[in-house]
Amino acid sequence: MKVLLSRFVREERGSTALEYGLIAAGLSVAIVTVVTQIGVTLVRLKASAAAAGN
Repeated sequence: MKVLLSRFVREERGSTALEYGLIAAGLSVAIVTVVTQIGVTLVRLKASAAAAGN
């Protein structure tokens, strides 16, 4: 097990894949946050327009 762990630590490809994974995770969180906020804003806008129409 120690040999596998030391080999993984020395390997460049593993760290590159990890970095790309972290970038993808960060972008995913940002996209979900933005889309959620747009949805909340649209719901409020619709409610405001409906209230103004009455």
